[in-house]
Amino acid sequence: MARKSKKMFRSPKLARRQARKRRSQISERRKKEFLWRGYTIEELKQMPLYPPEDDLSAICIATLMPSRAKRSLSRGLNLDCEKLLEKIRGNTSGKVIRTHSRRMYILPEMVGTTIGIHNGKDFVNVEIIPEMIGHALGEFAMTRSSVTHTGPGVGATRSSTHVALK
Repeated sequence: MARKSKKMFRSPKLARRQARKRRSQISERRKKEFLWRGYTIEELKQMPLYPPEDDLSAICIATLMPSRAKRSLSRGLNLDCEKLLEKIRGNTSGKVIRTHSRRMYILPEMVGTTIGIHNGKDFVNVEIIPEMIGHALGEFAMTRSSVTHTGPGVGATRSSTHVALK
């Protein structure tokens, strides 16, 4: 017994409704694992910051960084960046770590911490997420705010007394 195939006309609204229903029936979607340059966060945290002296071609975090960060890390961390990194490594309580070091590049071991970055006036709390690896801390605490000016004040200039009626 052969079935007859009937083409049933569906309106776009009905098609969207049925698609929404099918999507809602999918209870749990597989969460895509974050990869940075092909490595997971756990693998990146196990890597050394610099390559060992005997094997300079070994994979390390400094070789995976973008070119500006790679050049900066090849010269070594300066004193304030080194102090900040030690504070982050020693912070087990989850407190906010405050710093003026805006030039420090975000490393994989910083992921998950909250850092207060100074913007010239106060500290901006920034939660470090995996997508921030390779960027400088200063990129996430803006130093300039937008200013909106109103009209000229009364008596500010000689011409401000003659404001059009329109």
